[in-house]
Amino acid sequence: MDTERLGRLLGDPGLAWLIERVRQRMARGRPLTGSITLSDPDASQRRAADRLLGRAPRSSGSLSIRLATVDEILRRSGVSPEGLAAAVVALTGPVILHAETRNREERAWEEAYAPLAVLDAELARWAERIRSDGLVRRLARTPEAAGPLVEAAVRALRVLPASPPTSRATFAAQNLSGAHALDEGTPLATLVLSGIRCLTGFPAGSGAQWRREAWASVGLLKDDLSSTVLTLNLRGTPPLDWMADAGEPTVLTLRSLTGRAPVASVPTTGAVHICENPAVLSAAADALGPDCPPMVCLQGQPSAAALTLLRDLSKRGARLLYHGDFDWGGVRIAAALARSVPWRPWRYTAADYRAAVTAAAETPNLSGSPAATPWDPALAVALAECGVRVEEETVLDDLLADLGPGSR
Repeated sequence: MDTERLGRLLGDPGLAWLIERVRQRMARGRPLTGSITLSDPDASQRRAADRLLGRAPRSSGSLSIRLATVDEILRRSGVSPEGLAAAVVALTGPVILHAETRNREERAWEEAYAPLAVLDAELARWAERIRSDGLVRRLARTPEAAGPLVEAAVRALRVLPASPPTSRATFAAQNLSGAHALDEGTPLATLVLSGIRCLTGFPAGSGAQWRREAWASVGLLKDDLSSTVLTLNLRGTPPLDWMADAGEPTVLTLRSLTGRAPVASVPTTGAVHICENPAVLSAAADALGPDCPPMVCLQGQPSAAALTLLRDLSKRGARLLYHGDFDWGGVRIAAALARSVPWRPWRYTAADYRAAVTAAAETPNLSGSPAATPWDPALAVALAECGVRVEEETVLDDLLADLGPGSR
């Protein structure tokens, strides 16, 4: 290879477009045959091409160069005995085939996903989903950035839910790279939040309030005061006893449940009735007052405060009885609660649902995607068959009858 003559022959800036087009063909594994055309060449590009090919100057039209002609010139002149491909490599460096690049990149992505292998079956679906839906690739852009991101997300998810609940910043400082590792908007926060939904069954949503509740579902909080739980007739502290004597609902904060000895004292043989909607607890307070058995209202997805309270009650022997709305959202809430504490159905079975549908004058149609009901698989079947939702308020009289003195 005569590199000095090669530089004079092909190194002209006016031929840079030609060299780049040849490299692209080589990278795609295509033969260097046929012609390459430049539709709107400038004067310097025309002069360089005419000088290379030894032809008379042309002043208009597109510029077309036959690759076989250039290859022959290089071989015949002795500038590049091995032809055009060898000349391009000598001028610009090795050409890596696109297929090799893709294979190498895919191997790098597989290495980035390697930390997912240590996850247990509970998060296996999430691991498969983020590999297939491109979330990690969108967040990290490159496999080099994806590896540490996936590793950190796995490290966080393996120690969640946090018990006792703690602030997100404290959790991040103790388990990740620093207190701000899970700040809103960071790729790691987005990835961990997607795993939390799989871990807890928290429903899809958006917005700041939804994100706070999703984090709280695994015990990661903004603070220990914003997470609360609505209760009725729990006892254990002078304020609680005073409210229970009056039969009035009480709101407990997470701080009051974790900052000292548990505030609620329920006999080990006692039952705690759990409802989904505040209207049920309010009606119980109105109808029964201090005679109502202890109650806890979830007000939707279980908060960190609710889970903390119910876990403590369960550990000390309380029987937890749950009722919620008969709809797909309601059964998801029930299933999420069951992953944290054991409970028994309180008029929350397929038989209860069918009876409520029969008795109700009018019921709205079900919406949303179906969900499993592990405590009574027949309930999911009944919901799908009947196709209507029954809210707790619809069966309020039956619930109040269960809470009355005559039923205990």
